[in-house]
Amino acid sequence: MLLATWNVNSLKARFARVSEWIADVQPDVLMLQETKMTDAAFPAGAFAAAGYESVHFGEGRWNGVAILSRVGLESPRPNFAVGEADFQARVVSATCGGIVVVCVYVPNGRSLDDDHYQYKLRFLAQLRDHVAALADPAGDVVIGGDFNIAPTDADVWDPAALVGQTHVSAPERDALGRIVEWGVRDVVRDAHPEPGLYSWWDYRNGSFHRGWGMRIDLLLASASVAARTTWSAIDRNARKGEQPSDHAPVLMEVAAR
Repeated sequence: MLLATWNVNSLKARFARVSEWIADVQPDVLMLQETKMTDAAFPAGAFAAAGYESVHFGEGRWNGVAILSRVGLESPRPNFAVGEADFQARVVSATCGGIVVVCVYVPNGRSLDDDHYQYKLRFLAQLRDHVAALADPAGDVVIGGDFNIAPTDADVWDPAALVGQTHVSAPERDALGRIVEWGVRDVVRDAHPEPGLYSWWDYRNGSFHRGWGMRIDLLLASASVAARTTWSAIDRNARKGEQPSDHAPVLMEVAAR
């Protein structure tokens, strides 16, 4: 089973690119973030024509998450399963081909002294509780999406340039660590320990061509799924061309039991 996650930075603006990528790559499950559209505007019919069931949780101009699946889509759940409902459309879950799939768009945080940063930390804590409520770490689970966190300094092009900023601060890395400690592995980093592996590049300053990126889009898999993961990759080619998203898709192939 081929699973992928991709922050498309507006599905309306990039629908043609996403459709072409799906036709070319043929993922079995695709998690999307930043669709930036309402549920009514989401092109579920077009995806169905391509062979995909879908669930979308959107709010309009901002945020928005979706799961597409051609291996079944059971128990779709927008928002959190425990605690108060989040006021933004940032998490959606479903069971696809026997795997509990959680698609997430973690808040950016803006700056360490911003209320949005505290919201980010609360969101991450609630995300851990959400996953624990839906699944068992001994089962088949994949949490994928834009975490807006570079797990380690190896995941940023220049750690010194980011000191004192979000995405690399200790509290948010610790919060991500608590999700990992629940029972998931970073399958891309496990397979690719080399430096210079990024999934996001700023549109400004020629960052993509200079290699000034961060790895903030993650696929976290439970032990049973990680053990069956045969390969994983970041599709840098999808970041090229006209009007790309500033993120690249991240993929993992999981062998059948």
